[in-house]
Amino acid sequence: MLHNSALTAPLRARLRKWVFGILQKGEGGSSSINFDEPVGDPGLFGPDSVTWRIHADFPGMMSGGICALMLQTLHPLALAGVWDHSSFRDDVLGRLRRTSGFVAGTTFAPKAEALQLIAKVERIHQRVRGTAQDGRAYSADDPDLLTWVHATEMLSFLNGYQRYRQIELPLAIQDRYYAETSLIAERLGARGVPKSAAAVATYFEAVQPQLEYSARSIAVLEVLNRVDLPIPLAGVSRQLFIGAGAALLPPWALQLMRRSRARQLRDRTAARSLQAIAPVLRAALKDGIGAHSCRRVGLDPAELHRSF
Repeated sequence: MLHNSALTAPLRARLRKWVFGILQKGEGGSSSINFDEPVGDPGLFGPDSVTWRIHADFPGMMSGGICALMLQTLHPLALAGVWDHSSFRDDVLGRLRRTSGFVAGTTFAPKAEALQLIAKVERIHQRVRGTAQDGRAYSADDPDLLTWVHATEMLSFLNGYQRYRQIELPLAIQDRYYAETSLIAERLGARGVPKSAAAVATYFEAVQPQLEYSARSIAVLEVLNRVDLPIPLAGVSRQLFIGAGAALLPPWALQLMRRSRARQLRDRTAARSLQAIAPVLRAALKDGIGAHSCRRVGLDPAELHRSF
């Protein structure tokens, strides 16, 4: 396995091109944002936030984003909106790009740009409405559905950071993360947003009776499982991030999804592989969006990667 010392300039360039090709291709999201200006603008969170440090970690965010997509297939009303109004079945990477672009933009962009992203998503949500298979009406701007989507993402990003940095964050840091990121959900119109690790655990316990592993869930997950991400590292599986994301699923989700022991074993193998190459990926991306935002506010980008 490669180590940081073996990360040559050409390999670093290939990895950067691969990452940006996955996450920033196309219109909108973070691809059109200038993260370098205006100088001194801290954005919605700022350099002292826990959110900046967690969201600057590519391995944790990529795997966490995939885990969140898996979890979101379990809510019938949230899934109905994706099924009826999204190109997810034909363009799963597009969905991942839009999610990552929104998270990166609202995390690191100057404040005006971040607020514009939120307003744009609000306008999109207003058009996403319909009737689910069971006859219930749904709308993407439903405050409860907004809370569900937000909670699945923040749980997954935090778990991805901890697992692939091989660190267990103090409870106080986890609580800060949930409290900080609740700002985005509430600006989008969510209500009852859990703002601590304990509140998140309580939330997921309470919401489980509403969840189901339906034929639609299975169909969407099959699309996700067929995605190949051609990582430019010899000997690294193209399915690495899919398995590493699945390895973050909480026990209640594994049970509901009836994920077999053999599948879970493959997921754990992928997780170990991602843990092994994570330092290489971080080294290749040390001049990413987070670094640009640090320089905008006069912070050494290395601060994003120091231990809590």
